[in-house]
Amino acid sequence: MFERVLKLQGFPIDAAKQELKKRQSLGTDSFTENSTKLRASILEYHLAKNKTFKKHLASKSISEWNDIPVITKQSFQVDIGSLLSDNLNLKKVYLNNTSGSTGQPFYFAKDKFAHAMTWALIIDRYNRHGIDLNHSLQARFFGIPLSRRGYVKERIKDGIANRVRFPVFDLSENVLDRYIRIFERKPFDYLNGYSSALVLFAKHLIYRNQVLSELCPTLKVCITTSEICTAEDRLFMERAFGVRVVNEYGAAELDLIAFEDENFQWIMSNENLYFEVVDDDNNPVPPGNEGKLLVTSLYNKAIPFIRYELGDRVLIDDNWKGNYQILRHLVGRTNDYAILPSGKKSAGLTFYYISKSILEKGGFVKEFIVKQSSPAQFVFEYVAAHDLDNNQKELVEKVMAKYLESGLECEFIRMDQIKRSPSGKLKHFQRLF
Repeated sequence: MFERVLKLQGFPIDAAKQELKKRQSLGTDSFTENSTKLRASILEYHLAKNKTFKKHLASKSISEWNDIPVITKQSFQVDIGSLLSDNLNLKKVYLNNTSGSTGQPFYFAKDKFAHAMTWALIIDRYNRHGIDLNHSLQARFFGIPLSRRGYVKERIKDGIANRVRFPVFDLSENVLDRYIRIFERKPFDYLNGYSSALVLFAKHLIYRNQVLSELCPTLKVCITTSEICTAEDRLFMERAFGVRVVNEYGAAELDLIAFEDENFQWIMSNENLYFEVVDDDNNPVPPGNEGKLLVTSLYNKAIPFIRYELGDRVLIDDNWKGNYQILRHLVGRTNDYAILPSGKKSAGLTFYYISKSILEKGGFVKEFIVKQSSPAQFVFEYVAAHDLDNNQKELVEKVMAKYLESGLECEFIRMDQIKRSPSGKLKHFQRLF
């Protein structure tokens, strides 16, 4: 049903699967050579066909790949029609928009073959974990548009994609109990959704002393996406769900970026994408060092995603695994950095990991987020059965002083529920200035 619908919509999924298989069958040297040719080909195409890209290059002298100026999200925040290559129009492309979780939403387009390549890659990665998108039933923990038109559209897509949606805007105990009862009735093959929502569901199952795979014996795997999934999160979910947990990292405007394989290594999507890691001045960092991720889409002829700054900081292994690079660590978004009174910058995830190990140690804190209201002031909003005591608050402040710097002030606010973004995502750290 799923692939049939793609074909009816004009996406050449069979040709894309053949191209993907061809790429994967190449030896490492041949694969690298082929990637270089595809990279040169997509650059040449947009130089000839895309006015926006030619304007982006302006009069810059391009003698090698690193001379190409980086493209940012702001470059695409213009009328979508003006971004398209000359031989395409809005009726001939796949059109969508990002959720804007980074604060920079925009519309993007893919030509139909490029979009088919995205789905061919997703099918391949899911197959590695025993999931067949044509037949496997998905339990989807995501948001959903609340407008009538958007709601109906998503429900239709859910039917086509063989999935049951579990909206994440209300995750109170009675709602989670209702979700458990659905798993008792339906033969789900896998869970898929935002890490924070799945972790909360897992904690509720543990609280109820239940294991999901015992209630739903057909369950094979849980796939988390869109948010950071820590080692602690994985342990919670594996204990509660009774199945392995696999992490997915993607970007709507591009493709899958990385997907954990059978050995739980994040293999990157080198079949469809070309990756670079650069410093803040857009110069290449030494292999194995952290930096900003730049991505080039090797197949998309609709819009020039060439040396595109995704907005994430990563660390990629300097050694390849066959034809794949290995994503060692997703550090976080470039705009998720706290600025401390000393001028020091620290990744927002630092606060998340520090506070998570403390606030969740007692087991009664369900969720929390950290907001920085000024360089020295941090607000911890948390959902829990009771208030934190003074010892717990002092411990958070003490550890922050140890790992960051002294003089930081913390305010703790107990909430009935953490407010999510319109898409349903939970942003764990927010700098408000």
